[in-house]
Amino acid sequence: MKDKLLHSLLFWVVVAIVLGFACSFFFPDWLARIFVTFNGLFSNFLGFFVPVLIFALIAPAIAGLGQGAGKWLGITAGLAYGSTIISGLIAWGTASALYPTLLDGKHLVTDVADPEAGGLEPYFTVDMPAPLEVMSALLLAFVVGLAMTGVKSPNLLNVLEELNAVVMKVVTTFVIPLLPIFIFGTFLNLGMNDNFGDTMEAMGVVLVLSIVMTLLIILLQYLAAGAVAGVNPFKALKNMAPAYFTALGTSSSAATIPVTYGSTLKNKVDEDVAGFVVPLCATIHLSGSMMKITLYALSIVYMASLDISGGQIFGFILLLGIMMIAAPGVPGGAIMAAAGLLQSNLGFDDSMLSLMIASYIVVDSFGTAANVTGDGAVALIVNKFASGKLHKQSPIDEPSVAATGSTAV
Repeated sequence: MKDKLLHSLLFWVVVAIVLGFACSFFFPDWLARIFVTFNGLFSNFLGFFVPVLIFALIAPAIAGLGQGAGKWLGITAGLAYGSTIISGLIAWGTASALYPTLLDGKHLVTDVADPEAGGLEPYFTVDMPAPLEVMSALLLAFVVGLAMTGVKSPNLLNVLEELNAVVMKVVTTFVIPLLPIFIFGTFLNLGMNDNFGDTMEAMGVVLVLSIVMTLLIILLQYLAAGAVAGVNPFKALKNMAPAYFTALGTSSSAATIPVTYGSTLKNKVDEDVAGFVVPLCATIHLSGSMMKITLYALSIVYMASLDISGGQIFGFILLLGIMMIAAPGVPGGAIMAAAGLLQSNLGFDDSMLSLMIASYIVVDSFGTAANVTGDGAVALIVNKFASGKLHKQSPIDEPSVAATGSTAV
């Protein structure tokens, strides 16, 4: 039992979160900056590596689907968009019901310090340009994978499978073992950041509400997925815990892909299904981010007494769901993609937008954790309808190692 615990990724992620916050109270700046420097280097490596990972997972998975792959991609995209929109509508309903009481008498305070500016600086940084943008890797994987379903190309499929195995070897022997250190540095820097207090004071009650609602949307997603797929939703949620806590530490859907993929396989999702649903949803399924952005935006609308109609809010949610697709799976990616929409559709000025960004960054990781955990629910639903209808490709050994979530640190 003890040996199993020590080899559990979830255990080390939780330890890293707790130690990170605890050490922030007594670590000297010079020591903390060592971890901040490591985080900068590791984050840049992930930015370089993630597009390769996305291509290596999606292309052979789609090719392995055989004829009809385009249909399953369409179904997955539809589920992801629908889930994101439903999250936004729930946030709107929650805001309409609770804000008149929660925010009664509160006035908008936009004079807050930038949370990112309050963090420690690394000793040095090294740029690591990615060979492809994330969206380019996604599109290339779709094109190659879909084309291969209509052309007999066993040699190319073998190459893609070997690329998959090589990439997953990097994941299991390098990326996953270093994730707890990265998460420790993230929470260490968070705890030593003096600028978070301003944002908490200005938007505290809304920030707490957003965390609670992201947990609620996860529960609703798994209740729905459990009903459709015929699985125990709470057991499925338990299997996704490593992905949730890893995303809580990395604040990046893309960086969490290897762990999300492994957790999804634990729920007995077909490897081909998980291979394209998880990387795809890491880019287009942002129900947690939608929940947070909608709640924050409507709180500012309420406190600033902006004259915004219900039709405008509904249109904003529909467009925001589309904008989420363009959001990079990196920390703060969703709010940056939504910035233009907040100004053009809701009439936010620069100070309101700054407060939105600051609020989002403070609890960014909770929205990201909801995003990646929800990806597992989408995979369960797709797997229910795709199971038995897939052309199986040859198995790849290494992803099963990641699936266990049990790499020692």
